[in-house]
Amino acid sequence: MLLGKIICLPLLLLVCGQVFSQSKSLQAIKVNQPPKIDGQLDDPAWQNVQPATGFIQNFPQAGQPASQKTEVKIVYDDEAIYVGAYLYDDPALLRKQITARDDEQQKDLDYFSVFFDTYNDHQNGFQFLVTSSNVQTDARLAPSVVVDYGEYGDKTWDAVWDSKVAIKENGWVVEMKIPYTSLRFAKKNVQDWGIQFLRSERRINETSFWTYVDPNINGFINQFGLLKGLTNIQPPLRLSFSPYISTGIRSTPENSGYQTKWLQSGGMDVKYGINESFTLDATLIPDFGQVISDNVVNNLTPYEIKLDENRPFFTEGTDIFNKSGLFYSRRVGATPTAYDSVNKLAWADPNIEILNNPGRTQLYNALKFSGRTPGKLGIGFFNAIGAPMYASIRDRTTGEKTKIQTEVLTNYNIFVLDQALKDRSYITFTNTNVLRNGSGRDANVTGLDFSLYDKKNTYNLKGYGHYSKVFLASPYDGYNTLLRIAKVSGRFRYSAQNLIESVGYDPTDLGFLQTANQNINSGSVSYNQYTPTHNFLSYSYTLSATYRRLYKPDKFSDFTLQASAFWYLKNFWDITLTASYLPDQHDYFITGKPFTKYARRPQYGSLALTGSTDSRKRLFISYNFLVSDFFKNPEKSYFIVEGDVRYRFSNQLTIDLSHRHEAETDYITSAGKSSSGEPMIAFVDFKDVTSVLSGIYNFTSRINLTLRVRHYWSYVPQKRTAELDDRGLPVSVTPVTGITGNVNYFNTDAFLTWDFRYGSRLIFGYKNWLGDDETVDGNKYTLYLRNLSQSLNLRHGNELTVRFIYYLDYSQLKKKH
Repeated sequence: MLLGKIICLPLLLLVCGQVFSQSKSLQAIKVNQPPKIDGQLDDPAWQNVQPATGFIQNFPQAGQPASQKTEVKIVYDDEAIYVGAYLYDDPALLRKQITARDDEQQKDLDYFSVFFDTYNDHQNGFQFLVTSSNVQTDARLAPSVVVDYGEYGDKTWDAVWDSKVAIKENGWVVEMKIPYTSLRFAKKNVQDWGIQFLRSERRINETSFWTYVDPNINGFINQFGLLKGLTNIQPPLRLSFSPYISTGIRSTPENSGYQTKWLQSGGMDVKYGINESFTLDATLIPDFGQVISDNVVNNLTPYEIKLDENRPFFTEGTDIFNKSGLFYSRRVGATPTAYDSVNKLAWADPNIEILNNPGRTQLYNALKFSGRTPGKLGIGFFNAIGAPMYASIRDRTTGEKTKIQTEVLTNYNIFVLDQALKDRSYITFTNTNVLRNGSGRDANVTGLDFSLYDKKNTYNLKGYGHYSKVFLASPYDGYNTLLRIAKVSGRFRYSAQNLIESVGYDPTDLGFLQTANQNINSGSVSYNQYTPTHNFLSYSYTLSATYRRLYKPDKFSDFTLQASAFWYLKNFWDITLTASYLPDQHDYFITGKPFTKYARRPQYGSLALTGSTDSRKRLFISYNFLVSDFFKNPEKSYFIVEGDVRYRFSNQLTIDLSHRHEAETDYITSAGKSSSGEPMIAFVDFKDVTSVLSGIYNFTSRINLTLRVRHYWSYVPQKRTAELDDRGLPVSVTPVTGITGNVNYFNTDAFLTWDFRYGSRLIFGYKNWLGDDETVDGNKYTLYLRNLSQSLNLRHGNELTVRFIYYLDYSQLKKKH
């Protein structure tokens, strides 16, 4: 008997391994009468359809059968594809927190999701997710999309589709209708799509897939199953309109009073499906007023700060344009070039009054054309036209008004060809160009990117070459290259790469680059355990090294060693410990061109501890602590203390409070040039403190109220200035007293959103901000709470808006009439 058990156990494991490693498939069923989307699954369309079953865990017990039974059926017609899922469970144990759209992660809820790889290229896809409270999430999947844990694509993309949820005595049901207007696919008589189903059970933190997603294998879409035999799909014309109107009032502090301005705008978004594969998206007279305020900071570095994109048109479906990393959408509609120059005129001469100085460039229109051919060639074209902008000033003495142009007419363009190859490989050509009216600066960047995987998906060779040219009276050009080889699957992984940015490389007219003139070599090695052990659910250890030099002249910049360890505990807490060491730093960028001198930053080591508690609990805490040692400079210090507390009061109300304190003594910044033209540095003791209070109340799955209040304080007293010798050390040191930078930013954003029908919404918005010219005396107020109190007592701007968007689908209108 014992011998039989010993023989049967390996046999069972072998069979399970073979079953789990095989790709599953479903036969596509076409119906004449589509099911009614009501969450009941009792329509004739669902009868006699073979369900997808046998879900397998991805977490926490990777490779084991799912704890609960799940059955999924799928049918289609010429209008849409339909998904019906029965998720067996005790309904009393379901988690049903209501959230905002696309915000299901780390929330107390269950959800079900379907994924489609419509071109079956193992690289691009679509996700449609429904929570237990019928809140929707959708995302575009692409190789260039960087996602957090538990997410699989770009969730800023929003499609129009239908879903319903029903609670049953032995589980819950999800029913979905996904119109072809929300998908892209090839024009073929018969086609196979990649398909995957996901189920998340929150109370046990279990994630399971229909086709096993092995965490030891690199990639996600390449582990899908197949939906076979979609035949003669004849979708209707894909044409939709989303006209909008917006109005409101804005009150801004100006001089000794307030300037009040009525806001009014209107425009339209248009989506036109040229065929099954290609879509044209256009926005006419766009208005981007109702977006979250930027997280502005006091920048002490010589590098530009990259801001998040919050405008829907520039976040939805832009993955093909971002694949080469040459598109920074905040360049489009940015602050006019001469905006600060006009402000400086008023600061320099109190007799000048600014009547109007727009802080954003108005766009005439913007459009995106994208899709993929049957040969898996992705084609993308982006165009936007920025209007010429003007400021108005008045001479207080004579009353004379003057109009000053702050931005010229500008045309932004991107063209992309992206060929998907076998085994998740691809090659991508990208060209960006910016054309400005008259003698304005023009620019062009061209890039070729590639990524090649072996047949077993174990090794990857990745690289690119980018060339830029800026057209001015004295034009200049440059290039950027990368070559990386890596082992990307298995427990043991490693990589090595080289990155070069020449002196003249400048993609910043439509892209983003902190600094050029670098030659960087880096490598890493890691060990990853994805299945539970005696003490951990999973863990990983990583060691990396980075060696930087200037590209020209070829000089040492810095060297960094870093070791990190990540542990996911059995109680679903996570901990990450990171140790870094920089033995030497030659900072050429703080002195700037021609890179003949550098500031020598001290030897440095740090230890960081980050982690979080079980996010299923009502009280959820995350933290980040960093301490440092400057070895030869014991009087110098640097630390970060950061914490976030989230409390779920009910399934409708959640409040979040975060606080971050960063400080360093004797931090080196630029102090401009000396009288002899030599670069100078300043030593400062800075403190940066940020507090954010945010919350959401969900009245229903379609109506929610969000609030975000942010206060940022930067306190920067100067201690001394100095010139630099040939070894990067300070000379001619001059003590400085009484010069203190004290910066406060305060913003409030509140939005009441009602999605009254799919694709249509009504939004009431309120914004409050600290006036641009309002300051707090840094010599008098040196503590955070005192600065916060004074910031609240100063003059603030206020804005109240209402925006109405109505979605019109041509095919639905045609049916009704």
